[in-house]
Amino acid sequence: MEGIHVRFHLPFPDFTLETDLNLPERGVTALFGHSGSGKTTLLRCIAGLERPREGFLQVRGKRWQDSKQGIFLPTHQRPLGYVFQEASLFPHLNVRKNLEFGRKRTGFVRNPRGLEQAVELLGISHLLERMPDKLSGGERQRVAIARALAVCPQVLLMDEPLAALDLQRKQEILPFLSRLNSELDIPILYVTHSPQEVTRLADYLVVLEKGKVLRSGTLEETMTALDSPLAQGQQASTILTGTVSAYETAFHLTRMAFSGGEISLPTAQAFAVGERLRLRVYASDVAIALHPVQDSSILNVLPATITGLANDQQGRTMLRLNVGDTALLASITHKSASVLGLHKGMQVFAQIKATAIL
Repeated sequence: MEGIHVRFHLPFPDFTLETDLNLPERGVTALFGHSGSGKTTLLRCIAGLERPREGFLQVRGKRWQDSKQGIFLPTHQRPLGYVFQEASLFPHLNVRKNLEFGRKRTGFVRNPRGLEQAVELLGISHLLERMPDKLSGGERQRVAIARALAVCPQVLLMDEPLAALDLQRKQEILPFLSRLNSELDIPILYVTHSPQEVTRLADYLVVLEKGKVLRSGTLEETMTALDSPLAQGQQASTILTGTVSAYETAFHLTRMAFSGGEISLPTAQAFAVGERLRLRVYASDVAIALHPVQDSSILNVLPATITGLANDQQGRTMLRLNVGDTALLASITHKSASVLGLHKGMQVFAQIKATAIL
């Protein structure tokens, strides 16, 4: 696998960064954890802004760092793009010149259409002649991302790019970030402490705490592992991916087929049949029944197998279910789990309210 191979050991007074990771060669890898968990430090090490005494970094078959061999490429020699929390555009240059400045400062431009493609991907062609002070926060950050992409990097590093934006601006920029994931053939490392951003954007997930890797793997397996921080509390959720199978115009309902069957959700948008969807289902919105429920308002009732149970100290039981080949979390009370006699390997029915699917 020609992805990103990372081994770093970097001690600090309050924690030690200790990582040994093999990350995918394309798609979005989210580095997730609370403040102080080491997410940004890991990103800075990959960028060459921090230099661990013990370090190894290989990106897509090229060795950028190897402390045992005395190899260390400085930041300006690493073909990467870096997006910070703040856009940090040059205030005296318009958008076009901000983008061109980055290309002139690096020798790694391999595609003459890189700038044009970045402008198209981020939807900023109408902004090229504007000055930075005439842009909204979301527009500035889209320009900053385009600037990082214009140099045709081999890896894109993003350090909480939405942290400085309000909710409206975040909603504005998220579709563009989703588009980067689907259309770029490079790995994207995305630092965040937001479960919402993880579930919306990530393909692969690394969970950090005090500099250590608690868990890493595909988004589905990491989010639904019962010992994962993301599978606990009110934010626990599951991602369902599939394709639109039908649209019920009279009821404004979309039906999506996935490995576990078919689910319905209300939507104001008429999706095309065959269009790919990625949906989030909170564990607290999944109920369990031992038999198919008749005469119920709940549209989505799916046969499932219990593959794991975990009790917390607040009267809740988290269930991990297999619905076809898809893992699904359900959060119920410990009393309900006891009354129903739920156990690993048991066949049940998962009920999901259509209006609860995001």
